[in-house]
Amino acid sequence: MRIQPIARAAWVLGATLTVTAAALVAQQAQAPLPSSGLQYAAFRIRFAPDGALTLQGQGWPTFSGTWKNEGGELTLVTTGGPPACSAPGRYRFQVDGTRVTLAVVADECTPRRMILNGSTWRPEGEAAPVPERRIVRTGAARPPALPKPERATGSWPSFRGPNASGVADGQDLPERWDARTGENVLWRTPIPGLAHSSPIVWGDRVFVTTAISSKPGASFKPGLYGDGDASDDRSLHKFVLYAIDKRTGKIAWERVASSSEPRNKRHIKSTYASASPATDGRLVVAWFGSQGVHAYDVNGTPLWQVDLGRVDMGAYDIPSFEWGPASSPILWNGLVLLQCDTQTDSFLLALDATTGKTVWKTDRTEIPSWGTPTVITTAAGDELVTNASNYIRGYDPRTGKELWRLGGSSKITAPTPILASLGPGSGSQATGLIVVASGRGPERPIFAVRPGARGDLTLPKDQTSSAAVAWSKTGRGSYMPTPLVYDSILYVLANNGVFDAYDLQTGEEIYRQRLEPVGSGFSASPVAADGRIYLSSEDGEIIVLAAGRAFRQIGTSSMGELVMATPALSEGVMYVRSSSSLFAIGKRK
Repeated sequence: MRIQPIARAAWVLGATLTVTAAALVAQQAQAPLPSSGLQYAAFRIRFAPDGALTLQGQGWPTFSGTWKNEGGELTLVTTGGPPACSAPGRYRFQVDGTRVTLAVVADECTPRRMILNGSTWRPEGEAAPVPERRIVRTGAARPPALPKPERATGSWPSFRGPNASGVADGQDLPERWDARTGENVLWRTPIPGLAHSSPIVWGDRVFVTTAISSKPGASFKPGLYGDGDASDDRSLHKFVLYAIDKRTGKIAWERVASSSEPRNKRHIKSTYASASPATDGRLVVAWFGSQGVHAYDVNGTPLWQVDLGRVDMGAYDIPSFEWGPASSPILWNGLVLLQCDTQTDSFLLALDATTGKTVWKTDRTEIPSWGTPTVITTAAGDELVTNASNYIRGYDPRTGKELWRLGGSSKITAPTPILASLGPGSGSQATGLIVVASGRGPERPIFAVRPGARGDLTLPKDQTSSAAVAWSKTGRGSYMPTPLVYDSILYVLANNGVFDAYDLQTGEEIYRQRLEPVGSGFSASPVAADGRIYLSSEDGEIIVLAAGRAFRQIGTSSMGELVMATPALSEGVMYVRSSSSLFAIGKRK
């Protein structure tokens, strides 16, 4: 058989590639593993030349045993961890100089697999590379003319409403409602996709975001569990912002901010649209994490978008566990303020709300966090307060300059800081206290900080208060829900349904009560109006409590769908975002 020159060249090239690939596999199978200590985030491992293995990390079981290279696969036999960890684990490995990358073949030992799968190990003391962060803006060169804002009465402009307080008196909401029968349901609008973002309100519009997967049956997993797995849904998504008429529930407009494959993974309990939008009545801003920040005027006209690059947020000690972002943008004095704490580079960012141009950027030494920042007004001036693991911090929102910091927080932080008044109702008064909580053990702190403090406010280990910190507690902070202050009582809701009430001024416990029903637990934050507190469970049961020093349950109403998002309150209506709908709850007039 005669081979034509081009075909022969292709055949030779293919044969060469096959031989080269085989040679690489053979070479890899014989590649020696570094015998010195290696590190991956908070973990250390050592493959001793005699086949001994040690793997350890703070807060994790110590694994010790043996390793063997069998044809390019590592077989690990260890002791330590749960019973399933007595079985061998098998991993593919690649050696690149002094670095080792591992990928699981089969391992029934969950903690061992969590640590090793997808990990890249470097010599102890060698810092992990930090990718360059490029912030790219697109939009008109000249600022457009924005519409005049409608009246601000009844506005709920961002997560948890004005100042993230979660309080709006004068609503006269019904005591009960029923989504199944329609009792006291003014309207219900189906919303496609998956989102845990909360609705916001200005004028006659309600704004919500969503991420619509092209994967059939895309879902999230509610409930009280500790798994850190990520969803495998990396299919094409539409990232959408909806504007809905608050009187009728009809969709006024919808805009696809991005049609793309997600650039990061998400936790199996989260979504790709967990950040709530924000508005000032002229424009509305939506942040879809790695898919960028997108701004529109309130009529749906695109204004600008800013690509922050890939936003990698997840387990602080296992970088391969991606959970996705959830911090929401806030609008303040013409600035869009973003808290972006990632695995490799953390920062605060202020964008010009009209143009999207960067006004300031402040780098932070932080691990991933998920809380939304808050701007508070104090006698000493305005402060941008952020909740994070290394430090709770206060900044000048005009410049990004750090004003104070407070250590002692949890390794995972999600609740939003609030400024709580010491008088009736709620508001941003300098006579109040800044309340910040986080719920991962063992710290699980609650801090009540006096506004206007400066410098390092971190408490010594044997102290719970100081001139700057009115009081603090450990073991009582909330994991996901943001605390609520109403009439000088601080309410803290745990994911497992334990509900605490404290005297705001002193921190004295008033009561501790387990809610019923608990079911899958609580992720949404409490809101309050007219002497009542509303607590939304993941199963869609909204528990109504009487505010005050005695625990009293008024009733429970069912939405009939999962609820992960915090409701919005506006002009006699509670807007409840469920897993597939937006409801308007109120008395029919």
